[in-house]
Amino acid sequence: MDKHKILCVVGTRPEAIKMAPVILALKEHPAFECRVLATAQHRNLLDQVLRVFGIEPDMDLDIMQPDQTLAALTARLLPALDDVLQAEKPDVVLAQGDTTTVMAVALASFYRRIPFGHVEAGLRTWNMAYPFPEEMNRVVTGKLTKWHFAPTESACQNLLKEGVGESNIFVTGNTVIDALLSVAKREIPLPFNLDSSKRLILVTAHRRENFGAPFREICRAILTLADHNKDVQVVYPVHPNPNVCETASQVLGNHSRITLCEPLDYLPFVAAMKQAFLILSDSGGVQEEAPALGKPVLVLRNETERPEAVAEGVVKLVGADCDRIVGEAQHLLDDGAAYRRMARGVSPYGDGRAAGRIASVLRDYFAACV
Repeated sequence: MDKHKILCVVGTRPEAIKMAPVILALKEHPAFECRVLATAQHRNLLDQVLRVFGIEPDMDLDIMQPDQTLAALTARLLPALDDVLQAEKPDVVLAQGDTTTVMAVALASFYRRIPFGHVEAGLRTWNMAYPFPEEMNRVVTGKLTKWHFAPTESACQNLLKEGVGESNIFVTGNTVIDALLSVAKREIPLPFNLDSSKRLILVTAHRRENFGAPFREICRAILTLADHNKDVQVVYPVHPNPNVCETASQVLGNHSRITLCEPLDYLPFVAAMKQAFLILSDSGGVQEEAPALGKPVLVLRNETERPEAVAEGVVKLVGADCDRIVGEAQHLLDDGAAYRRMARGVSPYGDGRAAGRIASVLRDYFAACV
């Protein structure tokens, strides 16, 4: 029997983490021929994750350029993707998340009349400016999607609210939990020294909408927390974007208990999360991963498309205001009961079997077409 060709597209590190379980599940399934296309929207950050999971792209667009604008990136992606779709002629295209890569591949698939499946569909803030441009990417992608693989019931309700047919929505759980559970038991050394007598605050901050004054507020809050708490050590893997790394270096670079380092590979980052006392982050993936590891997260944004962890009380929105960040973090540093309420190890995002459910949906679709 001929196998059905499924093209999986990845462009950034978070996409690779969340698509890796799907790719591996499809490669193990006898009904599918799974092909992998890397756009390399983030070159090195993407490559390191694919190596962790033993995935070798079949095609690589190597699209990344220094200081690329969103318009230029999109303009390069569409014709390059179209060439791949014309040559490969896949039966289905899959991509995950809310990046420019995802929006562009959904549009290119639409132009070629190839059905598109969206992994982690239905996340919404209902504000097109926050996060930017991710919310727009999600909305556009959603209009072009055949299979909406929603990670949670909340995401499913968002899609129904937008008029997506119930028969096109599949609540699968989030594949990030599949990936996390597959690696969390590994013992991975960290590329920096930690003082075991100090509590680790792990920071990730790189959102485009926080560039400028909001990001300086975030850095000022980190500096204040380090100054006021002698038993705290801060580790901040800094995104290479000049809007991030230059300000971080200026504000935080000279403090003895703040370590600024290169972005961590996926495995060392999971190891750092496991050792953290508290995480400050504007990352969507961290909001999903850290609660499963029992780590409180203060989200450096005013809204989130992942409200489940907020409702569960294991994640809190604090925005980019220095005083609020410091106040909420200090509360967790000082109040053991408040800390324990947020560090319960509760994950509303899945059971580690999302990728298998996605593969089953596609198998059932092709079986029905026979």
